[in-house]
Amino acid sequence: MRRREFIISVGSLAAWPLAARGQQSNQMRRIGVLLGSYTESDKAGQARIAAFLKALADLGWSTDRNIRIEYRWAAGDTDQAKKLILETVQSAPDAIVATSDPVLAQLHGLTRTLPIIFTQISEPVETGLVASLARPGGNMTGFQNFEPAIGGKWLGVLKEIAPNLKRVGALFMPDAKAHASFLDAAKQVAPSVGTTVAVVDIQKDIERAIASYADLPDSGLIVFPHPKTIANRKLISSLAARHQLPAIYPYRYFAADGGLITYGPDQIDQWRGAATYVDRILKGEKPAELPVQTPTKYELAINLRTAKALGLTVPPSLVARADEVVE
Repeated sequence: MRRREFIISVGSLAAWPLAARGQQSNQMRRIGVLLGSYTESDKAGQARIAAFLKALADLGWSTDRNIRIEYRWAAGDTDQAKKLILETVQSAPDAIVATSDPVLAQLHGLTRTLPIIFTQISEPVETGLVASLARPGGNMTGFQNFEPAIGGKWLGVLKEIAPNLKRVGALFMPDAKAHASFLDAAKQVAPSVGTTVAVVDIQKDIERAIASYADLPDSGLIVFPHPKTIANRKLISSLAARHQLPAIYPYRYFAADGGLITYGPDQIDQWRGAATYVDRILKGEKPAELPVQTPTKYELAINLRTAKALGLTVPPSLVARADEVVE
C-alpha cells in the first residue's frame, strides 16, 4: 500500500467512531406520554403539554428533529387507561412520562426497566413506587403532588369559605391508595372545625353519589385528585351548584371551570421539571438516582361567581391570600 493511501485509510478509521458518535447523539429518541386524566382537547391538559414541550425545546430537544413524542389520552376512563398503558409499555420508548396514581400503579406492575417520570402522584414512597424520595432506587422518579396531611388542610380552607358546614363528603375512588390517607387526615381535623367527614364513593355513578349526599343541610364536598374527578370536573362543579354544596378542589383550573375554591401545587412548574428529568435520562442518568421532587408552592384560587350563587360571603383575608380570583 502506498504511503498516502495508508494515511487516508488510517485517518478514515480514526474518524469513523467520531462520526458514529455524532450520528448516535443526533438519533431520534422516543418518549411516551400517558395522560390518565385528560382528553386531547382539554385546555388544562394542553397547558401542561405546552409547558413540557417549551422546557424540552429550551434544553435542545425538538419534535421530529431529535425527539418523537407519542401521546395517549385516557380521559379518566379506567378501562381505556389500562389499554393505553399496555400499548405504551409494549412500544418500548426511551422514557415514559405519566400522570395519576392509578396509572403509575399499573405501570409499576408492567415494567421495572423502562425509565418513568411521573407527575400528579401522591405518596410514591407509601405506595411502593419508589424506595425513598432522595433515592428512588428503581425505574421511576418524578414530582409528588400531595402529602397525606393535605386532607386536613382542604377541610380547613373549605370551612373558612363556608363556616356553617356541619358535614363534608369526600369524593373517593378505591383504586387511589392515597385517598385513604387524605380521608384520615380530614377526619382528624374535623372535630376541631365542628364537622364530620364521610366517604362519597363515586366509582359507579358520580351524579347519584353526590345527590345522595346532598339530602341534609349544611353539607359540603372535598374533591380528591383522581383521573375521574379531573375528567368530570365540570359535571362535579355543576352538581355541587345544583345541590348548594360548597366544595374544595385540588387544582387551580377547577376554579376556572366553576369550582368554588381550589388548593394545590403549581402543576405547570412540575411539568417543566418533568422535561428536565427527561433530558437528564436521555443523556444517561438513571431514574434511581434522581430524587423525587415535592411541591415548593401551593396555589389558592377562588371563584367569586360560584360563591355568590351559593350565598357565601368570602372573607377578605381569604381573597387577599388567593393566587387567582375568578369574578
